[in-house]
Formats: sequence, C-alpha cells, structure tokens
Amino acid sequence: MTTSILLITVFTVLSGFGDAAGFIYASKVWQDGRFVWIEALKCIVGFQFGMLMYWLALWKLSDLGVVVVEIQTLFWFAATIVGVALLSGRVLSWPAVDQLIAGGVLVGVGWLLYRGASAH
Repeated sequence: MTTSILLITVFTVLSGFGDAAGFIYASKVWQDGRFVWIEALKCIVGFQFGMLMYWLALWKLSDLGVVVVEIQTLFWFAATIVGVALLSGRVLSWPAVDQLIAGGVLVGVGWLLYRGASAH
C-alpha cells in the first residue's frame, strides 16, 4: 500500500506539472495576433504528458478503491494549480496575505469537491 501511495503521489505531481506546463504554454499561443506554433506544440506535449501521468495515477487510485471522480480530480487539481503557480513564478512575488488567501481558496475548492463526492 505504501508503494501505491508513493506512485499515486509521483504520478499526480507529474500530471499536475505536465498540465501546468500545458497551461503556461497555452497562454503564449497567441502573440501580437499571430498563432505561435512552437508554443502550441509545447502546450500539446505538456497536456499529453499530463494525461498519461493522470491515467497512471488513476490506475493506482483504482487499485486502492478510489473511483469517485471528484476525489480523483481533487488530487490532480491541487497539483495543477500549485504547478501553474510555481512554473509562472509570479506567485512568489505576491504579498503573504495573497498567498494565504490563495491557499485558502485551494482548500475551499478541495472541500467542495470532497463534499460533492460524499453527497452521493
């Protein structure tokens, strides 16, 4: 079980960072009214890598009986949001109170996903 949890963590973090990279590159696809193919290709690679890692995380989550989509998404969402924040580099320059609020919002969204999953 410890190995499964470790693999879930690794696959989820890699999935989140792959998707975060996809989002970062997607923000650069349109520059000066022109489509930038190299950024689009980087975006596609990031999302494809993220999806592959997400499928591997789901494989191990299902082995542990975690099959509720909201719970599965919760892990990915947290990893992706943290990944975007870290890869963009801007969150580090935010005032501490803004970083704290961002953390609270992340916890709040996680709470809603968890409660939504347990309501059924």
